[in-house]
Amino acid sequence: MKKLQTLLIGIISIILILFVCSQQLKKSQGFSSENTVTIYNWGDYIDPDLIKKFEKESGYKVRYETFDSNEAMFTKIKQGGTNYDIAIPSEYMIQKMMDEKMLVALDKSKIKGLSNIDPRFLNLSFDPNNQYSIPYFWGTLGIIYNDKFVSADKIKHWNDLWRPELKNNVMLIDGAREVMGLALNSEGQSLNSTNHTQLLEAKNKLNLLTPNIKAIVADEIKMYMVNEESAVAVSFSGEAAEMLENNEHLHYVIPSEGSNLWFDNIVMPKTVKNKKGAYAFINFMLEPKNAAQNAEYIGYSTPNQAAVSLLPKKITADKQFYPDDQTMANLEVYKNLGSKNLERYNDLFLEFKMYRK
Repeated sequence: MKKLQTLLIGIISIILILFVCSQQLKKSQGFSSENTVTIYNWGDYIDPDLIKKFEKESGYKVRYETFDSNEAMFTKIKQGGTNYDIAIPSEYMIQKMMDEKMLVALDKSKIKGLSNIDPRFLNLSFDPNNQYSIPYFWGTLGIIYNDKFVSADKIKHWNDLWRPELKNNVMLIDGAREVMGLALNSEGQSLNSTNHTQLLEAKNKLNLLTPNIKAIVADEIKMYMVNEESAVAVSFSGEAAEMLENNEHLHYVIPSEGSNLWFDNIVMPKTVKNKKGAYAFINFMLEPKNAAQNAEYIGYSTPNQAAVSLLPKKITADKQFYPDDQTMANLEVYKNLGSKNLERYNDLFLEFKMYRK
């Protein structure tokens, strides 16, 4: 028995030694929960120079990881294993994470610069009073067209996508909410509709669009449009900004009858280990100079109205990327419709994709 006890004590001692050594190794490499801010963000969604600047000014080291979808981000945080201090999900996912009690309520007394945010982007339905999130970027869903193949007067509304002359010349983003939403908007319906008849009519109308569809893709849309392999595409404003920068014949239009207004906000997951560092990062990104630098690098619209005044006029004067109040009034934020309704959207979208094959 004594030999067994001695063996067990030896094993426990070795485990403790290895644990201490691993912690010391992390600290020697500069990683510990006290001096590191772990950020989970979309790919290529922050100016790398800003990370270096934050590290220099704050004294914290940044551990930066990326995701390619809200769902992937949600699953990884839900499963645990990585203690993210900061994450940047979209509005409907923020609402879902709130419902799942996955977020930390923010202490506004520790946040400096919230007054820099445009009031239009605060206190929205997905996060009343911004209890859990701080606006990071925003944008719209719209139509990109090439003036070499189609004139401006022919692309103003969602229904223009159904024009016969656009046969095999329309590219759609691969998203159920986006594509079903544009079909709903084209009929004067809300893109958050849960009405069975309206959803079925939207899907049937999409079936009529199939002769015009060249492809339903994701990030490849940027390459195809820049290379002039299609006349028209449906995508997000930030993606459009990058396309327009690389091809002078491309233009972006927000249909006046309505479209999606999306937000990506900074949140603090329950996995947070360094709250002090997380607040430091939030405050850093709320500084107008930093927000402006980030917006110019990424190409998306900043919700920081103090930063807008620091951006080049050619950017802020473009109403397709910084829409006027009249256009904004017709935009809708995606709501968390619940798993049952979301499944309905996905099923109808899949039926539409199968129909065109």
